[in-house]
Amino acid sequence: MAHVFLDDVRQLQQQAAQLVLYQAVLSAAPGQGWLRVLEALEQATAPKILAAYGQWFYTLASCEQTWGEYVVEALLTCDNPFTRQAQRSPLSAISPPLVRAAQHDLRLLQSLYASDGVRLAGWVQEATGARDLPILETPSLDPEGSGNKTNGKAAGSGEAIRHRLHRDDWAPLLDSLTQYYRQSGVGLFARYHAFRWQSGELVGVAHPDPIRLDGLAAYEAPRRQLIQNTEALLAGYPALNVLLYGCRGSGKSSTVKALVNEYGDRGLRLIEVAKSDLRDLVHIVEGLRDTPQTFIIFVDDLSFEEDDEAFKALKVVLEGNIVARPTNVVVYATSNRRHLVREFMDDRPRPRDADEVHAWDTMQEKLSFSDRFGLTLTFEPADQTTYLAIVHHLAAHAGLEIAISDLEFRALQWATRHNGRSGRTARQFIDALQAELARKSEY
Repeated sequence: MAHVFLDDVRQLQQQAAQLVLYQAVLSAAPGQGWLRVLEALEQATAPKILAAYGQWFYTLASCEQTWGEYVVEALLTCDNPFTRQAQRSPLSAISPPLVRAAQHDLRLLQSLYASDGVRLAGWVQEATGARDLPILETPSLDPEGSGNKTNGKAAGSGEAIRHRLHRDDWAPLLDSLTQYYRQSGVGLFARYHAFRWQSGELVGVAHPDPIRLDGLAAYEAPRRQLIQNTEALLAGYPALNVLLYGCRGSGKSSTVKALVNEYGDRGLRLIEVAKSDLRDLVHIVEGLRDTPQTFIIFVDDLSFEEDDEAFKALKVVLEGNIVARPTNVVVYATSNRRHLVREFMDDRPRPRDADEVHAWDTMQEKLSFSDRFGLTLTFEPADQTTYLAIVHHLAAHAGLEIAISDLEFRALQWATRHNGRSGRTARQFIDALQAELARKSEY
């Protein structure tokens, strides 16, 4: 006997096949699993239906999402012709056929969204006779939409639109969606704020360093200059490439990484490029030119050997070539060396040497490479006063309850026995102290 739900199953399959722009919503593992459940309900035996449902449940549970949450996130990050235009233009300026196609797909997607775990579990139980199937049900959201999980991915300003998608009719939300795409981007740039360049492609960082600007202490002057330069970049004004130079452990890298946690919701993205991959830098920068987000290319611990190919690649990006430099990209590099290209005494030209005629020019080119950064920020070694100021700041930030005299005495002991006075040493000391105090509180 045919099951009464089969007409609904076939209708869902037809609606899924009619998607013209948002097909990618069903191309990932949760979407494919959902389609396999529908196919099994129509054609397969009870064991295969149950197996398809179990695989779909497992996929969603692994993503820490319900079906409704998955569809909404896939909708908000989908990269297609409409969303790419929406990044750059208001809805009124987008091609009318694309707008109509987007409205068409939104109506279909809301129907697919409604066919959630509760509905499919009911059909599976009716088809197989199984009872008490586990169900992943989309939870009700509070007015602020705080029930949404993003697993470390880009979120923030999208909570309002997420809440409306879980509550309202979707087709009238197209203008709000367009505004969201313009602010948050699409594809990888919507899913993540931080990236690595790895094996010739951008890889999103799901769990970036959570350091925030208010978690940093000392070095206020260089940090303030870096923030001002970054805000100019975000505002569309000319921004400078920056070299952060100073002693190890002074917080240079942490300062750069904190920027994306502070400004990610305003479209700032951070791309970490290893020195060995700097040969790809021109390619990376050109790929970012036409995107609406702003980008910091982050190169950590930078220095070069003579005739280093990476030196030439970075020089092209800093100085420019025949192609205009993108206004939405800057390079922030950190280094422990003021002169980034290593120079040896034998490099200095001597009259008796029958070497390069203009050797002094070559040497000056090496020494002046760091000058090609528009802004050089110096992080000086921490004296005792600075070191203790950092310790106090981190201890307060961690909420540690310890006498000031004891804190300072132990911090100075730690610096003597470990890596000397620096922001990194202070952080290591506070982490160790926090763990020690937590253990004591358990007894």
